[in-house]
Amino acid sequence: MSSVITSTNLLLAQIDLSNIGFPGGTRAFTGLTMIVHMFFAELFVGFAIAAPVLQAWGARTGSPRMDRLAHSMVRFNVLTFSSGATFAVLFLVLLVGFYPRVTAVLFTHFFYLIVIAMASMFLTIWGMYSYYYKWDRFSVLKKRRHAFLGFTMGAFIWVWMVIMTGIDTYMTTGGGPNAEPINSGTISSFGASLSGLFNPMFVEMILHRTFANLSWPAFALAAWAAFMYIRSKTEADKAFYDWSTSVGLTWGTGFLLVQPISGFLIAYALQSGGGYSRLVGEGGNTTTSTLLYTNLIMVVLLFVLSNVAMYIGAGRHPDRANRRPIQLFGLIAAVAGLYSIAPAAIANFPFFHMRYVMILVMILATAGAFLTYVRGRMRFRYGSPGASYRVVLLALGVIAAATALNMGFMKSNSRVPDAIYNQPEFSVEAEPPPEGFRN
Repeated sequence: MSSVITSTNLLLAQIDLSNIGFPGGTRAFTGLTMIVHMFFAELFVGFAIAAPVLQAWGARTGSPRMDRLAHSMVRFNVLTFSSGATFAVLFLVLLVGFYPRVTAVLFTHFFYLIVIAMASMFLTIWGMYSYYYKWDRFSVLKKRRHAFLGFTMGAFIWVWMVIMTGIDTYMTTGGGPNAEPINSGTISSFGASLSGLFNPMFVEMILHRTFANLSWPAFALAAWAAFMYIRSKTEADKAFYDWSTSVGLTWGTGFLLVQPISGFLIAYALQSGGGYSRLVGEGGNTTTSTLLYTNLIMVVLLFVLSNVAMYIGAGRHPDRANRRPIQLFGLIAAVAGLYSIAPAAIANFPFFHMRYVMILVMILATAGAFLTYVRGRMRFRYGSPGASYRVVLLALGVIAAATALNMGFMKSNSRVPDAIYNQPEFSVEAEPPPEGFRN
């Protein structure tokens, strides 16, 4: 087996597609391919985890709406899986063709973990198709077996995500300040693979990515339901899609509250593990710092629009009693959020960490609005949301998707010109690194 892998590595290393021209260069084309794949992949992960939970919750509460929504989410995954997989294969082909040495060394270093990841993907696909195509037979007479198939789909795609995140964060951190350089040409031991997986960024990024894959797909779900409401002809369908917007908004906002905190934990871990200033773009004059500030603006927009959507959506309550607290909490969140994205001269007044204090205030105020909204949901009357409510949800879905994808782009851009940070022998760009870039 070792000789076969070594021969494959030698073959990959000899492939050179660098003379092929693409608009923006090979790096831009490869990155765009990955972003398109991640769009479908993150939706898939979020729906795969959420669908069986919704179905089980619906079976427990006797809600046919939850069963219908869970079925719609799995159907989306079945219909779009081939699209996401196509871009995943294209991305792999581009990696092998444009960056053969880096691809070969990553495959050999994480060989055993990649085998586990591929097995997890196979079980995910089996669980997804079994869950979907046995829905009519199993969901009524064999609920436990059917729910097991759904949770199998969600669990194994999460295992895949964990392993891929470990490899991704290894490339971003180089394994940490004291990590051994990656070996090329031979398969590393399982222990060495695990050591690379558990880098300074790994655990925090797993938390961040898990919650992100439950938050922004939920906002996308709310946007989809708002659009489908417009197309609905019957009162029953309108009530269902209006209810679905509320579910998406609730889940999206709930997991959004955790995102800034888990993002802070990532930055805190990198302060001791190396790479903090590089990842967050400290100094304010780098591409990464610009992307970070752009992402901060979009995160604030997500919080503000979530509050606006909850305020408008609370109008479904018979006496609208909970709108006033949501309005107050939303106003506080908006002011604090705008303060946090103000220029440094304002955001750092009266002390340097004032920006982070305002972000915390924004989170707490949104949490207050969220709890008020959730408490009133049991008495909501669904079926007639206003046009402004649908517009806000559509905007939330678009901004949430853009934020998630741009976050990944920022993280990957932080290690340029290295493909694996702090290992210059695997640099893939001719440009010199910034001063103080490597440890």
